[in-house]
Amino acid sequence: MPLSETSRDAAIRRLDEQADALAARTAHTPPDYSSKAAGYGARLVALLFGGAFVGVGFGAVFDAFAKTAPWGMVAGVLGGFTLSIWLAVRTAQRMSAEAAREWGPVQDLPLDDEDD
Repeated sequence: MPLSETSRDAAIRRLDEQADALAARTAHTPPDYSSKAAGYGARLVALLFGGAFVGVGFGAVFDAFAKTAPWGMVAGVLGGFTLSIWLAVRTAQRMSAEAAREWGPVQDLPLDDEDD
């Protein structure tokens, strides 16, 4: 007994819906690299400024107790900034290793053949 045209259309429609559902479940959504990269940059900038400000604070406290103004603050700023650069480099290396593990190796963009 041959199938009617409506049952074939209904079967095809069901198969299309199942295929669309499968494609939606298996579609790979790329991670949001931009917000994570902006967070990394903000963290490094805060680390650099924070070190300098902490150095100013320690220098000012040292100057208040030792009466060596302004040399304690100058040394504090230089020491704090040096320490913050060292910490920023160390943190950047750690972030780079984490990004390489999570995102994989850096890939070039595909060639655009329309411009030729």
